[in-house]
Amino acid sequence: MPENPSQGEMALFAADLVVALDHASRLMGFSQAAQVLLGAGTKPGDPFCLERIMKGLSLTEARAVIEKALQGLPTTGIKARMMDSHGKSFRCRYSVHPLLSGAGRVTGVTLIIRDVEYSAAEKEEPPATDPSPFPLGAVFESLPEGIFTIDRQWRITSFNQAAERMTGFTRKEVMGKLCRDVFRSNLCEEGHCPMKQALDTQEAHMDQDVVIVDKGGARLQLLVNVSVLRTSEGTVIGAVESFRCLTDEPRLPRLTGAGGPCSDIIGQSPSMRRLIAMIPDVAASDTTVFLTGESGTGKEVIARAIHALSPRAKGPFVAVNCSAITETLMESEFFGHEKGSFTGADKARAGRFELAAGGTLFLDEIAELKPELQAKLLRVLQEKVFERVGGSRSIPMDARIISATNRDISRVIASRLFREDLYYRLRTVPIHLPPLREKPEDIPLLARHFLRRFNQKYQKDVRAVDTKVMELLQQYPWPGNVRELERVIEYAYVFIRGPVILVRHLPSVDEFVRQEPEPAAAPSRGETEESQAILQILKKTGGRKKEAADLLGMSRTTLWRKMKDLGID
Repeated sequence: MPENPSQGEMALFAADLVVALDHASRLMGFSQAAQVLLGAGTKPGDPFCLERIMKGLSLTEARAVIEKALQGLPTTGIKARMMDSHGKSFRCRYSVHPLLSGAGRVTGVTLIIRDVEYSAAEKEEPPATDPSPFPLGAVFESLPEGIFTIDRQWRITSFNQAAERMTGFTRKEVMGKLCRDVFRSNLCEEGHCPMKQALDTQEAHMDQDVVIVDKGGARLQLLVNVSVLRTSEGTVIGAVESFRCLTDEPRLPRLTGAGGPCSDIIGQSPSMRRLIAMIPDVAASDTTVFLTGESGTGKEVIARAIHALSPRAKGPFVAVNCSAITETLMESEFFGHEKGSFTGADKARAGRFELAAGGTLFLDEIAELKPELQAKLLRVLQEKVFERVGGSRSIPMDARIISATNRDISRVIASRLFREDLYYRLRTVPIHLPPLREKPEDIPLLARHFLRRFNQKYQKDVRAVDTKVMELLQQYPWPGNVRELERVIEYAYVFIRGPVILVRHLPSVDEFVRQEPEPAAAPSRGETEESQAILQILKKTGGRKKEAADLLGMSRTTLWRKMKDLGID
């Protein structure tokens, strides 16, 4: 055995059995230790017989989690009883992860099986040569869990890509260094290091909470599994640790640090990645931006991010809801007024345009603007000056304009309720925010984001969302979008007492059963799903729109308008 074995050589003697399968459940590769499970003579390309190694209810669960992994969703820490190729039964915990190509496409799954009894499956002498052309190192590189190994001197000997992504450290930066010097874990300081416990007891240690410090100085809470590394003679040569993050989603190109003004922009779907990538360039310009998307998709969050990253970041961000201002006071709200200009104007008052000088003016629900004010707004955008109501002094307009609407603006323009020339003045850069039902892969990230927020708000330690709950959340059409998801998670916090959100903590299980849209030629699938979801909530509230709007995470006015647009009586 070499003094400093490679990642592949060391991992061959770990307590884990690793098997890689393609979409048709054929063997793509396996570790030497997995040969005991699969049987002598098994080779890549052979079918994987799950029924032979697993019996009873666990077989149904295993099939379900494999299918789930093929959709890109990992499942970890499942307890089961398996049977090796010699007919010996052993207790284990196993995890199933999507196997990803370099382009991020799911090409199969990996099963990592840990014998918790250290039975004959672990101690069986591995074959002299590895029959699998699929290197274990490549399997580790494909896993979404962070994995690293150490030798008996506590020096890091391997470090996979997921570990690099989650911690911010590169493999080159950590190789050969003491793990405690890299991660600065709270348990290292307290003398309860899981690696030390594993090496001292020569036993695996599962599901331990550890707080480390990443390269940028942020504290990350991890769920850690550790087991020892042995040679074929049983000599302990080090330890292997796998970890997943409980306090941070997989790192995307971040706009700012954690807790910054852009930290609420969460997503890994293609549409969100495109949006995140374009925001810095949009922010750097001073042009007008027009945001579209359903209520609750986060238009104001995007507007604030653009402002925070722009040269105007030190100036004010002034938000105006155009649908909430009364018609008689709308002009005064925008442009301000002089003393005595109308009844009740007992003193001069600056309008939103003045207040936003040097910063950004966010015009939400812009499609609700009255036609006469649309004409005045167009003139201000053209001439870059305005006057207060009752005044004669020209005031320079020095604010960037970002507008937003949740309505189909093309239909509003076609109905002659919104000026087309104003629209083109406002939409130099159009940005559309997709509804949550079109990006279900973002729901787990958003759920973890809200767990962090509400743990702090309610002083609780909720760590995860149950698998069944996550399935329900990803099937529901979310007419109230991200805002509605946030309300549902917060609702669960009222009743939860343990570390995991379960189905019984949801507002109503019936709400989260997806209603299949009826065939129709006119409306789109999205409109049909939204219509049925709104009807379901209205039925639940007995037609009381205020209660329905609260449940949907939108205002009563927005609900009324959606009902009108969707033809709901």
